[in-house]
Amino acid sequence: MLKKLPLISAMLIALSAVEDGAAANNPQVSLKTSMGEIVIELYPDKAPKTVENFLQYVRENHYKGTIFHRVIGNFMIQGGGFSADFYKPGTPDHGQKPMRAPIPLESKNGLRNDTGTVAMARTSNPNSATAQFFINTVDNANLNHPQPDGHGYAVFGKVVRGIEVVNAIRAVATTTVGPFQNVPVEPVRIESASIVGAR
Repeated sequence: MLKKLPLISAMLIALSAVEDGAAANNPQVSLKTSMGEIVIELYPDKAPKTVENFLQYVRENHYKGTIFHRVIGNFMIQGGGFSADFYKPGTPDHGQKPMRAPIPLESKNGLRNDTGTVAMARTSNPNSATAQFFINTVDNANLNHPQPDGHGYAVFGKVVRGIEVVNAIRAVATTTVGPFQNVPVEPVRIESASIVGAR
């Protein structure tokens, strides 16, 4: 016969189950890179437009064959916009892939640019994010709204598996390619991007 659990233990188990269920409801995306797999959990409750934009690019296979074209070890790694043709001299637009219309900035969502979080890259125009994203390799408080320009950068997810891959990428040697600085000497490719559990 099973023994009754103490009330407090039963409450803790129930709470744990609720928390696990909430986490399980967040979509996750697997980025299989040339240096290993990175799994990102997304937060649609905090950044709905940003998450849906990112997932749409994933569904369209936009990220397949793109590279991490900007790596600053004590800052972030950025990718998702250029193909490996980026490295070929004379390639039109440096191999930049076609992108959809930009999305509105969702930087006031309470998520911080802490180590391992994922945010959208943008230009000086706050509402200019399209497909490029970056993974913070350190705590970047200077990117949280309203820093650094009154607008901030929109965090929409976090690495939940493969942080060692992120750390390996942040440590690669970099160089200058055309007008671009902090470019990995050897291409770091995103070989595929897929929604975890999707069929």
